[in-house]
Formats: sequence, structure tokens, C-alpha cells
Amino acid sequence: MPLQNRVTPFSTIDVVPARGLFMGNRGRLHDAQRRLVTTRWRTRAWLICALDFRGRHRTVMAPQQYTELFFLDEAVALAAGHRPCAECRRPAFHAFVAAWAGAAKSIPRAGALDAALHEERVARFAGQPPPRIAVRELPFGAFFLRGGGDRTPWVVLDTVAAAWSHAGYTDALVLPEAQMVEVLTPGPTLHALRAGYRPLVHPSAGELQAHVLARRERQRVPRTG
Repeated sequence: MPLQNRVTPFSTIDVVPARGLFMGNRGRLHDAQRRLVTTRWRTRAWLICALDFRGRHRTVMAPQQYTELFFLDEAVALAAGHRPCAECRRPAFHAFVAAWAGAAKSIPRAGALDAALHEERVARFAGQPPPRIAVRELPFGAFFLRGGGDRTPWVVLDTVAAAWSHAGYTDALVLPEAQMVEVLTPGPTLHALRAGYRPLVHPSAGELQAHVLARRERQRVPRTG
């Protein structure tokens, strides 16, 4: 039976069989019956981990161990408020923190990033509405809501956006020129994405992106005869 450990771009945790490309954690969130307790974090270090690292094997939601969480891809994990693990994803961690720090001469400590992210996580769980921004200003890998009652999370793929589900991306569209949208990805993470950090996305997103771009190119070709 599926456990409650599949994370959404809203940072909520669902019960679904789909597992995804990445694992992570927020500390120990489950009880002896492998059920989530009331709290949704035990540490400020919300990590994005590799599914396979040095041949290690874990029993999911083992007693007194951290709660293994799963994400469709890295963009989802970032939107949920996580950041790359400094152990199993060290190159990604250094690239992410360097992008977040900008022109800093040395990589800041992880705690500084975790504190910045945690401030926005707490605001989200307290019900603070997400910021609004023109969708064309969002970088690759950022998640947003289109508004108008549509609660489907969409991820930016350069000039295209793809609709998220736990099992993969299901639809795609060309980004509108000036539509205002609600941003799900936290501010510190948006800064890192704008500075060049490019998260890994599920292959289904790339397939939809290619389809939309090919269709748009066909529409541009003038008819002859």
C-alpha cells in the first residue's frame, strides 16, 4: 500500500504510488505505524537526494529514522522548498548555492540558505498568498498557478510551460506574453534559477515541450500553391 510521502509543488505530501526521480527529507515525520504526524518538518535542512548513492539501501519510514520523501523531479522539489543535498548531490549543491549567493567570493554555509528558505516555508504554511508576477519573467524550472480557479501547477520550460501531475507532465502550452501568475517556487530559489541553476525535470516535460515547439513551427511555415 502506498505511503504518504509523495511531495507536490505546493509542499504538501500525498499518498500515491508514483515515486519520481528524486528522494529527500525534512527530518523524521512519521510514527511507528509509518503514518505522518501533525508537523511537516523537523529540521530546516529540507534536502533533495539521489535515489541511488554508494549502494546504500534504506527501509522506507523505518522506526526512528528520517522520513523518505519522493518528488517527480528536481523542479518540483525546489518549488516545495527543498534544496540539493550536500552529500549525495554535492556538485548540484555547490552549483545551487553559488547561483543563490551570486557574486560572493566563497560558497556560503548551507545553514544560511536553509534559513532563507525556511522563512518562506513558514509563511506558506501560515497561509500567506503566493506572490504574483508576469509569467514571462519566470526562469526555467519555476512553478506557477495560472489563476482563475485553476489549481494545476505549471513548470516553466523556457518559452513553454508544462502541467504537473505525480505521474508526469500531462499538457503543455506556449507561455503567454504578459499574463500575471501566482508563483509557487520560493524567492531564494527563484534567485538561483535566474542566476543560471537549471534543475532536472522529468522526461515527460521535454517531450511535451518538443511537441508544442514543433507545432508552433509548423504554424509559422507559409502555405504555398
